[in-house]
Amino acid sequence: MQLTKRDVVDAATGLLDDYGLADLTMRRLARELAVSPGALYWHFTNKQELLGAVADRILDGLPSATGVVELCRALRDALLSHTDGAELVQASFAAGQSEAMKRVLDALTDAAAEAGVAAGQAGLAARTIVYYVLGFTVDEQSRLQWDAAGAELPEEQSVLTDDADARFRFGLDLLVNGIAATHLVR
Repeated sequence: MQLTKRDVVDAATGLLDDYGLADLTMRRLARELAVSPGALYWHFTNKQELLGAVADRILDGLPSATGVVELCRALRDALLSHTDGAELVQASFAAGQSEAMKRVLDALTDAAAEAGVAAGQAGLAARTIVYYVLGFTVDEQSRLQWDAAGAELPEEQSVLTDDADARFRFGLDLLVNGIAATHLVR
C-alpha cells in the first residue's frame, strides 16, 4: 500500500493526541507508519510543513463566516479537542504554515469590519483576538495537563481553575467591547 499525505497527517494527529507535541517527532511518525524517515519528506518538505497540515486538520470544519464570538468559541473548541492543539496551531500560525488559520483570520477580519471596526484596523483587531484565543487555550491546556498529572496549583491561582468557559467569555467580551469603545469603530 502506498503512503499518502493524508495517511501521514492522520498518523501525526494520532501521535499528537497520544503523546503530545513534544513527542511528535519525524522518527516516531516514521516508526508508526513503518517507513523510513526519508519517506515522510516525499510528502512534506520539513516538520513545520507537516505541523501546518496537522494544524489544518485540527481546524477542519470550523465555520468560515460567522460572528466574532461564535468563531472564537468554535476555534477554542477545535483547539481543545486535541492534546497540545493550541500550542501546535499557535506555532504553525506564527510560522505561516496553517492555511486554516489564515482563513480564520480572514473570517475574523470580515466579522470585525461588519461589527463596525474601521477597515484599516479590522485586520489588527482580528489578529489581537486570535492571539487572545490561542494564548488562553494554550494556558488552559497546560493547566489541564498539570491537573491530570496531579499537580496542585498555588491557592491564589485557584480562581483560574474554576469555570474556564466563563473566564474565556469574560476575556472575549472584554476584547470585543474594548474594540467597540475605541477609535477603531467607524
